[in-house]
Amino acid sequence: MKRSLAAMTMAATIALATAPVAAETPQREKIVATVEAQHDATVKALTDWVALPTIAAEKRGTPEGAEYMRKLALDAGFQQAKVIPTDGVPAVFATLDAGAKITVGVYFMYDVKQFDPAEWNTPPLTATLVDRPGEGTAIVGRGMVNQKGPEMAFLAAVKAIQASGRKLPVNLVLVAEGEEEVASTHFDQVVAVPEVQAALSKAIGVFIPAANQNRDGSAGITLGAKGAVEFQLLVGGETSDKYPKTDIHSSNHARIESPAWRLVKALDTLVADDGHTPTIDGWFENVQPLSPRQKELIAQSVKPGAEAGEKALLGVGRWINDEDYTTSLERFFSQPTVNIQGLVAGYTGEGGKTVLPGRAEAKLEFRLVPNMTKAEAVSKLQAHLARRGFDDVRVTVSGGYGPNETAEDSALIRAQKKLFDAQGIPYTIRPRNAGSWPGVIFNGPPLNLPASQFGLGRGGGAHAPNEWFLIESSDPKVYGLDEVTMAYVDYLYVLAEEAAKK
Repeated sequence: MKRSLAAMTMAATIALATAPVAAETPQREKIVATVEAQHDATVKALTDWVALPTIAAEKRGTPEGAEYMRKLALDAGFQQAKVIPTDGVPAVFATLDAGAKITVGVYFMYDVKQFDPAEWNTPPLTATLVDRPGEGTAIVGRGMVNQKGPEMAFLAAVKAIQASGRKLPVNLVLVAEGEEEVASTHFDQVVAVPEVQAALSKAIGVFIPAANQNRDGSAGITLGAKGAVEFQLLVGGETSDKYPKTDIHSSNHARIESPAWRLVKALDTLVADDGHTPTIDGWFENVQPLSPRQKELIAQSVKPGAEAGEKALLGVGRWINDEDYTTSLERFFSQPTVNIQGLVAGYTGEGGKTVLPGRAEAKLEFRLVPNMTKAEAVSKLQAHLARRGFDDVRVTVSGGYGPNETAEDSALIRAQKKLFDAQGIPYTIRPRNAGSWPGVIFNGPPLNLPASQFGLGRGGGAHAPNEWFLIESSDPKVYGLDEVTMAYVDYLYVLAEEAAKK
């Protein structure tokens, strides 16, 4: 293991020194040397960060996570960083004034998803080096790829530029929230703070660090993301006196209504008999269809063999309606959804318990596309249920935001294309990510800024057991931690050049 790690480190050094680069990065070899010199410290900082989780859904790691994030920003060279209180988990706001003409916003999430240690091969909060055959050495731990690995690489890039004796080519405004994994419940409060809003208003756009490289070395560019709204439907003794306040003997179902059946009936009205097409009244009236250019981008992204690999990864054998791969991708990126995350009622252990549940709850989510909004979706859901007499079904919205969309000719996207072309990295462009992040907070009023994801490197297992992020790559086409760090360095320089053109 030590011999293979050493060999990969040598290969990474050679790749960093010889890879084609964008001309905008001055004296790049000095920054490369700094990145390599701080490699061990960066890995240590990442493993320490993983050991301190912030899990908003469990109220775990707050406010400690925000204070830790603040210190990470200061350690990276941000001149000021402060904790911003919200009605939920606090956020962090930091600035770095390099005296540059261009200012760039950076969005972080410092929170992670819940985990069950029994499902993991290694302790989730103990960063563990593992060998990934054919790929290299990765670190396993909760939050590694979503999003702490890419974010730590970005912080390392900011640190390396300054440690090599130069100023950044752009000023930075960092906003980091601790509730992204519960649909950014209070993030709008952060951006509404006058000091934060004033700083962001100077930016040419906002991006989130991400690991967007595929196993073959190709990269992805996305022009937006679906919105997400998380909510619960609840039926039981606490919503109406026609239901028992606790579980009671099941023989009483002959004369007492079942919360579980009532919930099932309400849920059944939300989708068609096909089980997936939303039927909420007025649901599709503001849905923006894919443009010809967006369909063209989707078709261009289809690669030979990709469908089989994706089906294997997802554990399925067919798409809805047995559609072809391209059609399934168009549906993936264009369709708003009503999804049941989980259902809970009564007894679910071994054998029977002969109870009539006193409570039934479903956790659901909406995925929204342009031009839908969170307020519209929630309002239509409530009106839909009311029209059908479901006044005893309580709707509780726990978080969410609308979709975001950024023009292909924005500086954020032009810089990505230019960087990938300069470094010989093949890439595809997709109209949006079917997953979600709160870019609409920046896209929408009052800021109206482009918002995008950017990053290279690889990882997997987000929201799942054994989450990982590649540290040392055995394939020169795929970036490890140091190469990812240098990609952020190069991106900032290319972004400064592109932004200055308009």
